[in-house]
Amino acid sequence: MPLPRLALAVIGDEIGPSLDEMISFCAEHEVRRLDMRTVGGRNLLGMSLEEGGVIARRIEQAGLTVPTFVSPLLKWPAPGKGSEGGKVDFAFDPADCPADDPLVHAFDMATVFGAEKIRVFSHLRYPGYRPSDLFGRFERLADLGLTYSINVEIENEAVCNIGSVGDLAEFFTLMEEAVAPGPLPVQLRPLVDIGNAWAMGAPPTDAEIASLAPRVDLIHLKDRDTAANRTVPLGDGNVPWAAELTRLLTEAAKAPAPIRQIQASIETHCPQDARSATARSVAALRRIAAEIGVEVV
Repeated sequence: MPLPRLALAVIGDEIGPSLDEMISFCAEHEVRRLDMRTVGGRNLLGMSLEEGGVIARRIEQAGLTVPTFVSPLLKWPAPGKGSEGGKVDFAFDPADCPADDPLVHAFDMATVFGAEKIRVFSHLRYPGYRPSDLFGRFERLADLGLTYSINVEIENEAVCNIGSVGDLAEFFTLMEEAVAPGPLPVQLRPLVDIGNAWAMGAPPTDAEIASLAPRVDLIHLKDRDTAANRTVPLGDGNVPWAAELTRLLTEAAKAPAPIRQIQASIETHCPQDARSATARSVAALRRIAAEIGVEVV
């Protein structure tokens, strides 16, 4: 049973704020995929399509592709809801979007970059949240995904309602039940962030991974020093990445129609030493993949 190969990508602003830094890093470390979120401290969702087009052309001229628009969609309070507070990395106010509808603008921006995937969240965590609160919103995102031929990647993050991998598994299970007997929209995908789950003290269980793996086509990679309670370069922390990747890829390979390639995107989250930490993480992924017999492309 061959395991899916990993398509290596890096998130640009995990290297540095400027486009020059992102492009030079990719050339230096032989990375061909550059996921985009911000440039010069500005989120792409807050830019015009013309501004995005200028950036996209430079990336294309450098021989790179942008598989994922790492958008901040729904990383803001739900309508009529507050939030439980806490620091929000790469926070975004939808009022800063230059278009009337941030959802449509995000898909337009993803199209400008030629992205096949768009990352989304689940609104900032609020008391009394139920997974069904999100069904309508994600039905619309799935419709947009179908219209634009872009997969909608729902990430688990602690400050949001879907925080752990367990939360992600519960959401997909309940939404699948809600749309039965019809199928869950194929455009909706779980963006499994195992590092985020470990940071919450909730490592994913075998059952959670097994339930999500058949739909996974994108993962984020970061590591965690649990004693120091901080994020560290991949391979430097306590997350058993060889075992985690083996478990996820093995379950993905068991699917009736297995995905042959999963994008593995480095999200270092080490701003104090961003470029070096991302370089070490890229090297670590290649080393770990070789140890477990998985191809990195």
